[in-house]
Amino acid sequence: MARERGERSDRGGGRRGRDEDREQSEIVDKLVAINRVAKVVKGGKNFGFAALVVVGDQKGRVGFGHGKAREVPEAIRKATDEARKTMVRVPLREGRTLHHDGAGRWGAGKVVLRAAPAGTGVIAGGPMRAVFEVLGVQDVVAKSLGSSNPYNMVRATVDALKRQASPKQIASKRGLKVQDLAARRTDGAGVSEAAQ
Repeated sequence: MARERGERSDRGGGRRGRDEDREQSEIVDKLVAINRVAKVVKGGKNFGFAALVVVGDQKGRVGFGHGKAREVPEAIRKATDEARKTMVRVPLREGRTLHHDGAGRWGAGKVVLRAAPAGTGVIAGGPMRAVFEVLGVQDVVAKSLGSSNPYNMVRATVDALKRQASPKQIASKRGLKVQDLAARRTDGAGVSEAAQ
């Protein structure tokens, strides 16, 4: 009898492992940048590679990672592993665009993101486009105003995405219902009365 129970628990663990594998297989990764780096040592230079990778499930989760190694595939693997560990959830409106406009900054990298109507597409350049594609955003207008360094652009974009808030989150912070929040926004008189 005890043996059967042990077998059942093993099967349960196997099922959980399969769910985790399925979740990992749904994650999409994109290589944003790869650089050859050199370390100067007594006998000359040791060359290696640095990779920047963004990953996401195309359903509102995104992460980025940086990895260095002597060979390109190993650098990409390290970056992908780090990116999967640092994934964040971003609330999306209708699963296709942002809830509101936003800005992000990291170092000299500055980005501006704007929500867009259906059919607009992803209007963004280089590293920012990769972030939106793995995140699952279909309609957005984005502009990079600062550094064109891909590391700073990706970090600034993720910074802007972390600041996104859904109406549900704002309503819960204020102790209101989502309908009350929407009513206050559309009724200009209600807002001025509340302000007084």
